[in-house]
Amino acid sequence: MEELVVKINGVLWSDPVIYTILAIGLLFSILTRFLQVRHIKDMVMLMFQGKSSEAGVSSFQALSIALSGRVGTGNIAGVATAIGFGGPGAVFWMWTIAFIGASSAFIESTLAQIYKVNQDGQYRGGPAYYIEKGTGWKWYGITFAVAALLAMSLLMPGVQSNSIALGLENAFGLSPVYTGVGLVAVLALIIFGGVKRIANVAQFVVPFMALGYILVSLIIIAANISEVPAVLSLIFRSAFAFDSAFGGIVGMAIAWGVKRGIYSNEAGQGTGAHPAAAAEVSHPAKQGLVQAFSVYIDTLFVCSATAFMILFTGMYNTVDPDGNYIVNEMGADVEPGPVFTQAAVETVIPIPGFGAGFVAISLLFFAFTTIMAYYYIAETNIAYLTRGKSNKIPMFLLKAVLLGATFYGSVKTATLAWGLGDVGLGIMVWLNLIAILILAKPALLALKDYEEQKKKGLDPVFDPVKLGIKNADFWENEYKHEDSPNPSVLNKKDQTLNS
Repeated sequence: MEELVVKINGVLWSDPVIYTILAIGLLFSILTRFLQVRHIKDMVMLMFQGKSSEAGVSSFQALSIALSGRVGTGNIAGVATAIGFGGPGAVFWMWTIAFIGASSAFIESTLAQIYKVNQDGQYRGGPAYYIEKGTGWKWYGITFAVAALLAMSLLMPGVQSNSIALGLENAFGLSPVYTGVGLVAVLALIIFGGVKRIANVAQFVVPFMALGYILVSLIIIAANISEVPAVLSLIFRSAFAFDSAFGGIVGMAIAWGVKRGIYSNEAGQGTGAHPAAAAEVSHPAKQGLVQAFSVYIDTLFVCSATAFMILFTGMYNTVDPDGNYIVNEMGADVEPGPVFTQAAVETVIPIPGFGAGFVAISLLFFAFTTIMAYYYIAETNIAYLTRGKSNKIPMFLLKAVLLGATFYGSVKTATLAWGLGDVGLGIMVWLNLIAILILAKPALLALKDYEEQKKKGLDPVFDPVKLGIKNADFWENEYKHEDSPNPSVLNKKDQTLNS
């Protein structure tokens, strides 16, 4: 099984594939005139605007659900793995993919808003919806929905639960079986409560866990403040083959940095587009900008916190493609992963067991909320596949499969867990990237419209008919309903009167 998974990943994550992902992100950055720099102020302000409704969630709740998916085990174990196999230079390429990936996140999340639907009293949307509505290729939408369902419910939960189980076993000696049972029990309480319960849990847990983790990293950085120039220099030299020790693995630095960067921030993968569609906003570009900033939060803040903790303290191993050690500070029997971060914390906070406990608790929060987000994404794709039909049985089966995969991941090997996760990620990335390349125009039109309205001093509202965007049925219907409670319609009325 592991050999088969390795072969599949060899195709999905070959060098040409990785460079193509970088090129697509760069293309979107150019087409949007680097909105990830120009609109930083709007990104931050928009996070806290808007309220939830009966059908939708607030911008902050949508951001929190998206961050639940983005901020996971990749932020701890993924970063350590990237350094272990790609060296310090991999960190630079994680930053790069986050910077240019923010534009991809904008495109996919804006498309999700443009083509969202009100289905069974809830806003639904995401790649499957915008693929069908934007291209007319229903078969392609179904293909993505099936792939996403397979990845989110079966292949990827195991990566998260496996990291939780290993962390708790290492720190507290807790059996993975007990961890699996506990995860399944708490997760069941949340996912059987529906989207609103997921959003409510995420909006409280996600900010707490991210800020707590970053705070500890700042303590470690402060304790090693004199090393900042040297570490930054090492990262940049290693990224461009200027370092004598790491120069020979620059290709590995790029490959691992990009792969683990995408795994962590999910830009272009299509996962963030699902909660983006659920937001109650007056213009699709608003949620697109919020989701673009979520990529920064994930990689530039949380992933960087892990990287700096490891590199400042020197607690890592790095091997070349032949398995020879370039750096061996942790011992030959230590597999790249959370143990790097644990050792780094304990060098600065010398309380016995604190490092292991801190990382274990961080992984518990990070990875658990990610599994929550996986369920929401899988549920959305079940809703897409069962439109117009009763979906009670499929929804129940989805919950059962995801809970089973979560338990199984707690007790299986880490290598197989990560391999299956990479397969699921690779399939989704490619199906979605091709789609947003084809469908970028409506998102670019929405961005231009948003900017023009902002220049006029207006609170941007969306009219797809004016922009020539077809099949944006939700927005067309909302615009027609004079008695609609949607804030976007009320804004349109007000602005028409003002004009």
